[in-house]
Amino acid sequence: MAVELLDATFAALAHPTRRAILARLALSEATVTELAEPFEMSQPAISKHLRVLERAGLVTRGRDAQRRPCRLEARPLREATAWLADYRDYWAESYQRLDALLGELQTRERADTTVEQAAEPRHDRPDGTGR
Repeated sequence: MAVELLDATFAALAHPTRRAILARLALSEATVTELAEPFEMSQPAISKHLRVLERAGLVTRGRDAQRRPCRLEARPLREATAWLADYRDYWAESYQRLDALLGELQTRERADTTVEQAAEPRHDRPDGTGR
């Protein structure tokens, strides 16, 4: 994936309104008027968000007589997800190493506790029941 497209994808996803627009378009195509309905903002404001999404390649606009329906283009999302997957693998490996280290430390702590208890002097009770 070209770095510029990846940058544009993440920049477009950074705003909650644009993410909500993408979620709406994942259901079906919609016009600007339909996309603006759930938001408390003007159609020009929604159009600005759509232009950002279009520049990132996440939305395209078609033509259907008088309508210009917007459509989700998921390819940039798939490529961004693939880019993130490399980092998911990195963190998974780091957590596995951390789990192994914690397990080793717990085993050592249990062994040290057992040795300390065995080294403590016994104080037999007068009734002969032990400690």
